[in-house]
Amino acid sequence: MSDSFEGNQADPKHSQSTNSPTSDSLTSGTNHSVNEPTPSETSDLAEELAAVEASLSLPTSSHASHDAPHSTTPISTPTPPLVMVETAFLASTASLLWLVSYYLSVGPWMRILFPVPIALVYLRWGLRASWMSALVSGLLLAVLMGPYLSLLFCVPYALLGVQLGAMWKRHSPWLPSIGIGTLIATFGFFFRMWLLSVFLGEDLWAYLTNRIADFIQWALSKLVDWGWLDIGVLGQTNLTVIQVMTVGAILLSDVIYLFTVHLAAWLLLERLGNPIPEPPQWVQTLLEEE
Repeated sequence: MSDSFEGNQADPKHSQSTNSPTSDSLTSGTNHSVNEPTPSETSDLAEELAAVEASLSLPTSSHASHDAPHSTTPISTPTPPLVMVETAFLASTASLLWLVSYYLSVGPWMRILFPVPIALVYLRWGLRASWMSALVSGLLLAVLMGPYLSLLFCVPYALLGVQLGAMWKRHSPWLPSIGIGTLIATFGFFFRMWLLSVFLGEDLWAYLTNRIADFIQWALSKLVDWGWLDIGVLGQTNLTVIQVMTVGAILLSDVIYLFTVHLAAWLLLERLGNPIPEPPQWVQTLLEEE
């Protein structure tokens, strides 16, 4: 009995030692069961990560949406130096042509080239550069020659340069370009007459037409003396008819002037790499025959 009791007293240690692996396996199993997430927890984690990523991507999209209008707005770039240099150079060229023609009286052929430099600025750099060239030419001539002669250059030659450059840039035919240029040149003639009348205090248009009437009367009297006309034609000159004929003569001279400007620009600007529209076929035929 005592032996069995002693055996039983020794048994707990043995049983503890023998049962320890099972207890370790149980504890490790419970630990594994605690550490390993369940499928539901995994899905919850994935949802939370997706929510975090979505919240992080929202500011980027909002910034992109805010930046989108700014990206479409045009960014103003500074004017290239080449534009300013060519504009100033061609403006000074036009001013120099006017100055040399006025003071040295080289010849009337230089009048053909007055609007060409400003028209070349339009062909190369557009409307804004051509207006800047016309303005710079006027200011330069105002400093060198005075405001009166500067105005005489700006109207009509600077305006003609802008108008011709615009029509040549759009490949307009010669006929409408010459027609509009003729109106501008005729306006420039009457502007000059008005400006001179203001400075002199006398109506130069009336003076001019009266002198033309006197010349016609003298020519008629000579024809009557030679017996070519009857004496009744004397004293029948009408001043209104003479004024209309004078305007017609001015328009005709301006048409011829604009035609020569087109011809000179067609021959010159093509060599500079900025050709203007081709002339009519009859002009090309005449030039080829020559």
